[in-house]
This record gives sequence, C-alpha cells and structure tokens, in this order.
Amino acid sequence: MNASMHYMHALRMLTMLCILCFCVQWSVYTQTFRYDVKNGIDVLVGQNFALVEGKKLVLVTNQSGRMRTLQSTVDAFLQAKNCTIVSILTPEHGYYGMARAGELIKDSAETIGLIKAISLFGRERRRPTKSMLEQCDAVVFDIQDIGIRGYTYLSTLYWVMDACAEYGKPLYVLDRPNPLGGKIIDGLVLDTAFTSFVGIVPVPYIHGCTLGEMALMINGEGWLQRDTAGKPRKCLLTVVRAEGWQRWMTWEDTDFVWIPTSPHIPTIASVRGMALTGIYGEIGLLNVGVGYVLPFQMLGAPTLNVSLFIEAVRKTYLASIAMIPTRYRPFYGKFANTDCNGILFSFTPDAIRFRPFSACIDILLALKAIHPEFFQLKNISDAQKSMFIKVCGTDKLFEALFLKKVSDDEIRRIAQRGVKEFAEMRKKYLLYD
Repeated sequence: MNASMHYMHALRMLTMLCILCFCVQWSVYTQTFRYDVKNGIDVLVGQNFALVEGKKLVLVTNQSGRMRTLQSTVDAFLQAKNCTIVSILTPEHGYYGMARAGELIKDSAETIGLIKAISLFGRERRRPTKSMLEQCDAVVFDIQDIGIRGYTYLSTLYWVMDACAEYGKPLYVLDRPNPLGGKIIDGLVLDTAFTSFVGIVPVPYIHGCTLGEMALMINGEGWLQRDTAGKPRKCLLTVVRAEGWQRWMTWEDTDFVWIPTSPHIPTIASVRGMALTGIYGEIGLLNVGVGYVLPFQMLGAPTLNVSLFIEAVRKTYLASIAMIPTRYRPFYGKFANTDCNGILFSFTPDAIRFRPFSACIDILLALKAIHPEFFQLKNISDAQKSMFIKVCGTDKLFEALFLKKVSDDEIRRIAQRGVKEFAEMRKKYLLYD
C-alpha cells in the first residue's frame, strides 16, 4: 500500500471516528436533555416539601397530578413527614377521570389514599366554599392542563384562586408543561361578555402558557372577582416552576408518560385533536371521533364527500396534519351506530408549527364550501349554538358562519382577534425561556 492509499485510509478512519463521536455525544446530549424535565411536584419533593413544611393542606388534584416516576402527587404528600393533607378537591371528571363531560359528581364519591375527595363539579358548585378551606393553612394545586382555553381545569384554577383570595389562604401551584408547547398562540381572545366555565378569562383559544403562568396572569391583570370595596381580589400565590422545560418543547420532548386527563383525552394525539376539532363537536355538524376509539382525531358523517373535502382543505396550508380517508362507526354520540365517511387526522412530529385554531377555521370553511347543507340553522339546537359561542368566546364566528354572508378572509380575521395584543401582554408573566 503506497503513501497515498495509507493517507486515504487514515482519512476515512478519522472521518468515521469523528462521525461516531458526534453521534455518541449527540445521543448523550439529547438523552440528558429529554430526561431532565421535572414537574413542580418533582421539584417540591426534591426540596423535601420545605415550602409547605408544618402546614395543613388542601390538595386540588386528579390522577394527572403525578411525579415523572408516575407516583401520584397524593401519595407523595402522604409520604411526607413534615406536612399534612386535610382534604382533596377534584375538578370536572373526578379524580380518576371517569365522569363524562358536564356530569355532576356527588360529594365524597371517591376515596384517594383513605381520604374522601370532595368534587368541585357537583351540585352546580365550581368554587371551594369557606368550610372546605377553614381547616387548612394553605392550598396546593397540581393538575395537568392541555393548553386549550375551553378545557375546564383552567376555570377550576381560577375559582380556587378566587376562594383563596377571599378566605386568606396561600395557594401553591405546582407547575407542569403545556403539552402543545409554549410558542403557538392561536384563536381569538375571549369576549368577556361570553365568560363561562368553558371560557373563564380573556385569553386566546390556544394561549401557549402553563397553568402557573396563567395563575400569575390572572392575579396580575386583576381578573379575579371584586371584593366588597370593588377592587379585584389578589391571591397570595406561589408558583413552583417546572424545571428543564422550555417554550419550544411539546409533550414528546419532555419524555413524560401521558396520563388521561379526562375520558376523551386518553393520549397526546387527542390533545392536538381537541385543539383542532373540539368546536365542531359543540355545534354538532359532524362526529369528531367522540364515541369511537380515536376521540377528537376524526371527522365524519354518513354523507361526507371525503375526496372533495380533502381536496378543498389541501388548498390551504395545514402544517403538521396528515388527513387519511377512512370509514368508521361511532358507538355513541353523533351518528351513533351509523357508518360514516370520515377523515383520520395524524399529527406529524413537526408539532411546534401546529396552529390548531387556524386549521380548524380553514377546515370549517372548506366543509361549508363542499357541504353547505350542514350549515342550515334547522340542524342546530339552541343548546348547541350556546355552547359553540361560549367555547369560541364570541358570537361573531357563529354569525359569520351561519347568519351572514361574510368572506373567508374576514372570518379568518375574526378568528384571530386580539392575539397580537395578548402576545405582548403575556410577556410579563412568562416563567420559561
């Protein structure tokens, strides 16, 4: 072998060694990074519960409140030697997420770790009463949210904050990542004339905040109820930050296991699906996979022209969404026991670019162009109309889609009202890079 061949062989070996070293280092880096995210409860346990040492606590949580080891927040507190849980309060769906959307839960219907849980979704009650909090020194809130304004865990946080503010109880919010990430802000800001339990504060449909950040915003913007002097209440609030999470991260980047947060949110794909299709379910135009095995990940109707619909939708730009033609038969809900022509939505790994409310509007407009008969008022009940308006946060979208001749571009503008102003305002409350 001559010198030139020796040189080329050595160069190839060096190149391969460099590539191998890079791959090993990158693997170590990504594994270290992906496995370094901690929830607020992990941080609190790591600090040996120092923030709440010696306190009697009311814990607001459900089964989504877990350490990254999957130990429940309830068990973590029960094992602590320096603080005491006096009661557990649960949000909509109950502790184990078994109750259907809107289903009222009886008091003490569930027992967690020998402690009787009290529902904050029973007998039309949404707010802790004075008697629920009078035996405690502080309240701890630990629930996994999904980053959608209409999901009621944000509303539960609001009313817990308001009760703590009125009754003088400190509140500790154990923060958790937003599974949709912290970059995307999408969908109009709620008009306060339509405030409800599915839209409690004036934020966009997709707000890109953690519940800890939302708590700071609610306090800082004066959104709690007014006291007897007419001033907005202030909660004595402490947010225990999640560690290692950054705004660009979505759920997969945390490497956490998804624990179902409610009956129809069993997976992270259903979170993205609800962000995309949730308002269709409220108006009842189509089945959205609720009642089938892929809730919020499908759109279907017996008469849906799938090929024309997909062609119309593809004329718009829908990042991170693949549409798969299919047929399915819902077990319950809209079109129960009826064969439906449908679309299965598959969300690509490029979820950071996912703008669900914008995509939702584009799909609605395509559907209206192909199937105007779906948009006849006779097909929509008063209850469906009311819920659609509440979840959208305005009556303007309903009017534009069903009552007036409005251009598609104008509908898209309505759907983004207030987003830029919110993006600027929220900077004051962001906890993560």
